[in-house]
Amino acid sequence: MEIILILTGTLVGTLSGFFGIGGGMILVPLLMLIGIDIKTAIGISVVQMVFSSFYGSYLNYKKGSLVLGEGVWVGVGGFIGGFMGAFVSHMLSATMLQYLFFGLLIFALYRLYGAKITDDGTVKTLNPIVLFGVGAIIGIFAISLGVGGSIMLTPILAGFLHYPIKKAVSAGLFFVAFSSFSGLISHIQIGDIDLNKGLFVAIASLLGVYIGIWLKDHVTSKNHKRYLMIMYIVAIVILVKKMLLG
Repeated sequence: MEIILILTGTLVGTLSGFFGIGGGMILVPLLMLIGIDIKTAIGISVVQMVFSSFYGSYLNYKKGSLVLGEGVWVGVGGFIGGFMGAFVSHMLSATMLQYLFFGLLIFALYRLYGAKITDDGTVKTLNPIVLFGVGAIIGIFAISLGVGGSIMLTPILAGFLHYPIKKAVSAGLFFVAFSSFSGLISHIQIGDIDLNKGLFVAIASLLGVYIGIWLKDHVTSKNHKRYLMIMYIVAIVILVKKMLLG
């Protein structure tokens, strides 16, 4: 089991760095496939997201693709929302969580499909209170499902606010650092995290994050969007298979 968790962590870390996601949208279905129930999988996912998002944001900042600015307001909102999201997860049934997860993936794929992908351009600005509110709502919804929130935030940044795709990806991973950390605190308080398995996955993911960010810097924005959409489709297929076959 440990070897499988390490390989899974490396794979998910690579996807996290490349796509700017916490990794939960892939990790949760994968953990379910190897026999781990969804609530335990969500807890492991939160641990992994903390490691990958902090390390990935540090690398993105050093490379100049992460601009803090408004991201801090969204992040603080995500921190508050993420703390509340763990309690939402604890109250909902596994079946309900699966259907919410499915709806989240469909929404993200739709928004990303319609996003105009550019390498530069003017970025719209929003009131800090609005940004905080957006972050809080995404944080509640995302952490309750074991994902960092970037799968909602990145399509919103690219589709509504016209962020260049690579900057939107970096901002999405930065958001995950806030939401996942608060989610980890609240999950620990509830007592539904398997820290042993979580650390195996999380530490292995650090190597993957480094690889993923290197790959991100060597592809065009057009191809980056194409690969991102493929990832959403794969995650949907894995989740549907699990929902139908048990």
